Amino acid sequence: MDLKFTLVSIALGVLFLAQFGESQYATFDITKYGAKANSDISEAVGKAFKEACASTSPSRIVIPKGTFQMNQVKLVGPCKGPIELQIQAILKAPSNPNQIKVGEWLTVNYLDHFTMSGGGTLDGQGKAAWECKKSKKCTKLPNNLSFNSLTNSIIKDITTLDSKSFHVNVNQCKNLTFINFKVSAPANSPNTDGIHVARSSSVTITESAFSTGDDCISVGDETEQLHITKVTCGPGHGISVGSLGGNPNEKPVVGVFVKNCTFTSTDNGVRIKTWPASHPGVVSDIHFEDIIVQNVSNPVLIDQVYCPSGKCNKNLPSRVKISKVSIQNIKGTSRTQNAVTLLCSKGTPCEGVEVGDIDISYSGKGPAKSSCENIKPSLKGKQNPPICSAPLATAAAAESS
Repeated sequence: MDLKFTLVSIALGVLFLAQFGESQYATFDITKYGAKANSDISEAVGKAFKEACASTSPSRIVIPKGTFQMNQVKLVGPCKGPIELQIQAILKAPSNPNQIKVGEWLTVNYLDHFTMSGGGTLDGQGKAAWECKKSKKCTKLPNNLSFNSLTNSIIKDITTLDSKSFHVNVNQCKNLTFINFKVSAPANSPNTDGIHVARSSSVTITESAFSTGDDCISVGDETEQLHITKVTCGPGHGISVGSLGGNPNEKPVVGVFVKNCTFTSTDNGVRIKTWPASHPGVVSDIHFEDIIVQNVSNPVLIDQVYCPSGKCNKNLPSRVKISKVSIQNIKGTSRTQNAVTLLCSKGTPCEGVEVGDIDISYSGKGPAKSSCENIKPSLKGKQNPPICSAPLATAAAAESS
């Protein structure tokens, strides 16, 4: 079901692009609006977008090959016709985080049939910002990209590099596909999630590569039908549903499919994380399948006492209900002995969890192990290590950020 959905989504996107011939696109080259290499092009991009947005025929904004500086840009629809933002260039954000006062470096809002393409790179120049954050002189840092209220749209052949905070934030989008998308940042870069998806439905992320300092992909509340396939992750903190339950009135996460993905030297592989002493919530219909883990600290992890700061009340259980989870065909190596950790809430135990065809070996001395609390999974196929064979001795292994 998930693979079929992914293929249909991509096929529809390709069909949409193909139905308009090259000659039918109205082209808006930013160099015709005063853009020059190694200088700020934000005004030129804004002018080109304004004209393209007013066009009733499909429009293409072109940022040609070269290196350009770009200050904060916000592209806001709705527009009269489909728009493609073709970034062929290397775009460089201001290195000083204070030059981007509120929000993201590049924001795209309220567009239907939007495409971002071109093979270009958005360089967030995050090093100075990370140092500022570590010294606690900076609190809120900008993301590289934010997509809000997009429908029937495609992001393809784009690299986001060294974002100051999240590389991409996806919010209130429907039928959005990322394909051949690349995220790159050092392993020690703080809070640099690759793609964060929340309050969105029918999002597909496929054939993409993530190397960053936080979650490769993170999933927030009110996410429905998220399909992640053929993704590589590492370094990073893995693919995470959550953290959830930290805020009141969070809406359910329903339908997350992670399939045919590879994790290399990550802190986690696939995980679901919720806060202890949390607000109520729901996580359901989650599927992790055909996963390769190579030297991963926590290959499979459900963590309902997620508390990276150590300032949580662990005596009060998480009130996020986790149910209908399948964990199938996970293979590879763990750099910690607890290869599978299923630590569920004592207040709302996990239900309907199915685990099977697990073959994960410990790269150190001794056999790999699993540990469980407040869960009775149904088991099938191979189980290496044996699932829920011992109680959890400590939650420390589950408290990666």
